[in-house]
Amino acid sequence: MRFGFSFDLHRLVEGRPLKLCGVEISFEKGLFGHSDGDVGLHALIDAMLSAAGLPDIGSLFPDKDPKYKNIDSTELLKQALSRIKEKGYAVHQIDLTFVCDRPKLSPYYELMKTRIAELTGISPFDVGIKARSAEGLLLEENKEIIACFCLVVLKNSH
Repeated sequence: MRFGFSFDLHRLVEGRPLKLCGVEISFEKGLFGHSDGDVGLHALIDAMLSAAGLPDIGSLFPDKDPKYKNIDSTELLKQALSRIKEKGYAVHQIDLTFVCDRPKLSPYYELMKTRIAELTGISPFDVGIKARSAEGLLLEENKEIIACFCLVVLKNSH
């Protein structure tokens, strides 16, 4: 077994859809980013890459590269999964914790678990998703953010 831990955060802005774990969330703002800003998938990708001894998400998918502009993060996850498979690993378990004051994410937990399971080829039972309020502490000059922490367990696929 190999363990990886990571986090990601992005600012909420007007004019973008909000996607978390590959699921569109009904909200008036979306996450700012070079890609779609999906902090759930970004944290997962980085944790997987770390567990497999691979370079981080910014090294493999740099925000200076125009081919990643507005890319759907599920595509980045697929590429990362291919890389960990080449190293002889497969995803065994995923645990994600979101930190945000708005929107309320609990109505989307099952959709997000199902989507992550579909993308990674594991059971929804092996995907944990929860959210915690930041108690207003993540507001800076009226800027809201969503953060996500991820712990991933990889297993040897041989």
